Amino acid sequence: MLDRRAFIRTLVQAGLVAGGGTALLDLSRLPAMAAAPSEVALRTGTDIPALVRQAIEALGGISRFVGRGETVVVKPNIGWDRTPELAANTHPEVVRAVIELCLDAGASGVRVFDRTCNDPRRCYRNSGIEEAVRGVGDDRVRIEHMDRRAWKQVRIEGGAALSDWSFYQPVLEADRLINLPVAKHHSISRLTVGMKNIMGVIGGNRGVLHRRIDEALVDINLVVHSDLTLVDATRILVANGPQGGRLEDVEKRDTVIASADIVAADATAATLFGLRHDEVGFLAAAARRGLGVADPAQMRRV
Repeated sequence: MLDRRAFIRTLVQAGLVAGGGTALLDLSRLPAMAAAPSEVALRTGTDIPALVRQAIEALGGISRFVGRGETVVVKPNIGWDRTPELAANTHPEVVRAVIELCLDAGASGVRVFDRTCNDPRRCYRNSGIEEAVRGVGDDRVRIEHMDRRAWKQVRIEGGAALSDWSFYQPVLEADRLINLPVAKHHSISRLTVGMKNIMGVIGGNRGVLHRRIDEALVDINLVVHSDLTLVDATRILVANGPQGGRLEDVEKRDTVIASADIVAADATAATLFGLRHDEVGFLAAAARRGLGVADPAQMRRV
């Protein structure tokens, strides 16, 4: 039985063969989300690698999400030319801990990248993520700048805000995607967490998406399925997001949140900002359209 990611990959590849380079993805054909309560793990503490391990173990361990010989994309937020303490990017220790777990599970390759908003080389370096990834010291792991030749147009049949958009082919073709957002305030979408982190693997003029951001985020996340979302809330940006730049806008929370359900992970992260799921437009849209569970009453803490 195909899982959701394999099913999406099959549809996209079939569309590329039949459509001369433009894939047609009929969202109505995607496998339904499970009806059981979504599991969410929330762990707090000051040892970041331990937090990551504990949260993933609570969900059944890394082998639930990464199989031996599989290729994995680890997608942090590396969007901004900011140092780790400013909370604009995913903490480098979170990224390294997840990569090491993927290798422990037997991944054949782990790729790390993001479509940055500031200069890519400065973002990779000053975020601390480039050094953290290289520090793993394993030739199965690489951090790379995105290849402009690898964007593929996908027609989204049944999309609410988008009829088509370009997506990064290596993400669609990977066996697994682990989504590593940092939890932040956002001036337009109110928050940026896992669902919005996926904007880092799409092409085109992303600013256009903000006109109907709630529905657009659901559309792109129906195409790009995150097998695991692990939210970095070790420190959160509570104002002037998503770029930040002031230490007074950062709160230390020493928390990570993990779930196979990206909506449940994001909705749980929203509570750190004092927000209910129904106060965040993209969470309400995601729940309504069946992307995942936003209501805490339908989640199970593990």
